[in-house]
Amino acid sequence: MNKLTRLLKWILKAAIFFALFAFALNNQQDATVHLLFGHRWRAPMMLIVLAAFTLGMVVGVLGMLPGWWSRRQAPPTPSESAPPPPLSSPPHGV
Repeated sequence: MNKLTRLLKWILKAAIFFALFAFALNNQQDATVHLLFGHRWRAPMMLIVLAAFTLGMVVGVLGMLPGWWSRRQAPPTPSESAPPPPLSSPPHGV
């Protein structure tokens, strides 16, 4: 069963890769991005989509960094560092 699952995962990954590859091949025409102050960027459409995806990932990671740092640097609270008390059971024979 484990080998079948691994094979299905690889097939899914290959299908996603080939779908994205076909998308890239179908979007090779030039596109123009109009920036501020009259600047323009002409590049293949797939490169523009890849740049927008990368920029979104960078902005997302930078937005999450302060939360990651505050969780890493915060000292553990006493309830987190101490093990929970053992559960008491009623005495036998009662």
